[in-house]
Amino acid sequence: MPVIHFIDVTNRDAAQAARISLAKLQKTMINVYLGQMGVYQSEFAFPFTRHELNYIKANLELQEMGALGSLVLEGWCRAMVSDVAKSWPSGVRHLNLSASVSDQMIRNKYHGRLDRRKIIEEMVEAVAYAKSQGIQTIGVNGEDASRADMGYVAEFCGRAKEAGAHRFRYCDTLGYDSPMSIYHRVRSLAEQVKMPIELHCHNDLGMGVADSVAGAMGAIDGGVDAYINTSINGLGERAGQADLLGCLLAVKFAQGLEKYAIGDNIDLKVAYRLARYTSYAFGIPLPINQPGVGANAFAHEAGVHADGALKDRRNYELYDYELLGIPEEEKVHSGRVITTGEYGGMAGLKYVYARLGISFDSDVQAESVLELVRHANGHTQLPLTEDELRFIAQYPEQVRKILTVTP
Repeated sequence: MPVIHFIDVTNRDAAQAARISLAKLQKTMINVYLGQMGVYQSEFAFPFTRHELNYIKANLELQEMGALGSLVLEGWCRAMVSDVAKSWPSGVRHLNLSASVSDQMIRNKYHGRLDRRKIIEEMVEAVAYAKSQGIQTIGVNGEDASRADMGYVAEFCGRAKEAGAHRFRYCDTLGYDSPMSIYHRVRSLAEQVKMPIELHCHNDLGMGVADSVAGAMGAIDGGVDAYINTSINGLGERAGQADLLGCLLAVKFAQGLEKYAIGDNIDLKVAYRLARYTSYAFGIPLPINQPGVGANAFAHEAGVHADGALKDRRNYELYDYELLGIPEEEKVHSGRVITTGEYGGMAGLKYVYARLGISFDSDVQAESVLELVRHANGHTQLPLTEDELRFIAQYPEQVRKILTVTP
């Protein structure tokens, strides 16, 4: 039976969205959390961009060292030989190649430079070139597939498969699909092409999670594996896209989805820390009603609800908050508070790290970590979290590389 995998695109789609951004250290921490959670893949970079290279190489090193678990690191580029050639030196060996497939975009983005036939030819050349260069997995994206002619999408997908692509990404770029439409379109495509399908659904109409899950059901019922693209806390272009935790909870707990299995070894206990960290890094508060991790997700006040929840939590809670790693209480330091950061010194550094259970072999090592802590704080422009401080001490050489951006 085919299964569902999860590909998180926070470090690409959300990081490229207007008015929000992530520092390279923060993107790395997200990869660490995704690895701990057991997510299959992170679309973590644009490997053809120069300012990403040190971050990319450091993350690939971390992957080899086992710091990211089994997380696959994948890059995004256009379905063009030139983009693949620029991406190769980065060391990224998993790529998603993207081209627009709707007539709306073919006419009004390319303005006559490309037509349906030329788009397929350019994509096929890019896939063949990527394969010849040793790219291990190749996904091909059909941007705006939800508004495209399905006969053309099937032809595009079939030619990608013939050229050596491993997956097709069905992009609901504007959130245009409904759960019913995407189920039937994706199932028909799966049955025709017999190729694993990614679901990349945006939230412009508020249906990102529902569409992603319905599309995955269509792929599996069509006989192929499904790969749901997600973003942490639903962040992304415009109104965002399918929320990682929302999709996971839907597949695990929604009625009628019992036969649709997750193919990744997901540890939901990481969910709360991941959501909170991503909110902090982006500077975007979690909505009070965010599924699973919002402040009111397990809160009850109305008399009937409070009485029912106290008698048996399952009366008003579909799943347990402990499952998501949510603590019963959170500690807030008060009184004297010692921190370390951009302007910190040796005494403060040693005190902070001692509270984390970390000591240094020598003052030379401590000085080295202090220098990295100072640069990291300047890099993120936010007080460093405990997990960031632990990461800096554990992987100093990779952190040094991540913090180095040379124009």
